[in-house]
Amino acid sequence: MSVTLHTDLGDIKIELFCDRPRKTCENFLALCASGYYNGCLFHRNIQSFIVQTGDRSNSGKGGNSIWKKKFHDEIFDDLRHSKRGIVSMANSGPNTNESQFFFTYGGLPQLDGKYTVFGHVINGLEVLDELEKLPVNEKTFRPLREVAIQSVTIHANPIADLD
Repeated sequence: MSVTLHTDLGDIKIELFCDRPRKTCENFLALCASGYYNGCLFHRNIQSFIVQTGDRSNSGKGGNSIWKKKFHDEIFDDLRHSKRGIVSMANSGPNTNESQFFFTYGGLPQLDGKYTVFGHVINGLEVLDELEKLPVNEKTFRPLREVAIQSVTIHANPIADLD
């Protein structure tokens, strides 16, 4: 199962781990299918750490799940922030997932057990390279140049076939 995020800097193809963080993948795929992520800016960009997106208000403080409420973390011991290109839900504490997510710029074991890992980049790591190079506001880590997700292509949706 994969999706491609078409961004201003190029395409990022993500393989999703739909067999285990199922609720997270259901939420992410439904938001992708609805066009929710179209126009979302990469609003937080910390070199050697993460780049974050998924807030339609583009403030970094918003976002909604498909259930219009926060949902529980789905933590698995073998799904780790082990390398560049891991895709994980952003949150504001335990069990506060909504729509925001991030890509890792490297292995970040300090995030394990705190954020739901639900995929990894299988094509487009060069786009992450370009994102990481963007100059940012030193206080907010917001890129000085706006870069957005233009659209999302879902290549297969096994969640729809499971019900």
